[in-house]
Formats: sequence, C-alpha cells, structure tokens
Amino acid sequence: MKILVVDDSGFARRALIKLLNEQLEGWEIVDTGDGKEAVPLFRQHKPDLTFLDLTMPEVRGEDILEEIRTFDRESKIIVVSADIQLKTRENVIALGADYMVNKPINAEKIAQALTAVMC
Repeated sequence: MKILVVDDSGFARRALIKLLNEQLEGWEIVDTGDGKEAVPLFRQHKPDLTFLDLTMPEVRGEDILEEIRTFDRESKIIVVSADIQLKTRENVIALGADYMVNKPINAEKIAQALTAVMC
C-alpha cells in the first residue's frame, strides 16, 4: 500500500510521516513539499491514500484535489489544513476529499482520519 504526503512545510510533512509510520506498518510513503509535483507523483505512484495540505505557494491544494479527482475517484484523500472554517471543509468535501484534519496534527487526529477513510 502507498501513501502520498503533500505539504510545503517540511516540519509538518516529517511530523505526519512519523505519525503514519507509528500507526501503519508496511506502507510505502512518498512525499513532496512542492505542490507542482503532487499530480505527477500521484500519477507515477498511484497511492492508495493521499494527505494533502491546502495552503501552498504556487498551487493550491484545492486545485490539486480537483485535478486528481478528474482521473481517480477511488483513491482516498485526506486534506490537512490550519483553515478551520466550515466553508473550507464543505468546499474540499465537495471537490472530492474523503476527510479533513485540522492542523496541528497529532496521533489521535490521524487515527480518526485513518479509521474514517479505511473502513
């Protein structure tokens, strides 16, 4: 099984990867801090699960989500964002996200997200 982590913050990306490695054994994790690399990496690795930050320079997470959903409706996508507005949550769900986690992340939030999308 494969996971793609897309977040321009190196700290947030490393923290998420650490939490994922603690909770999931045997999963391959690919990551990028560049939103422009997200869709090509998605196409190359065909992840079962993607964690996607919304606020990144140059390419918005919403645009990445929308593009991925034009060719893949099955892969699970969890949006990770510091934006806690209800409108943002509604928008990303409408664009095809399976779940949204508010930053800062922790083990409990990740476990809830994984339970929600893997069941």
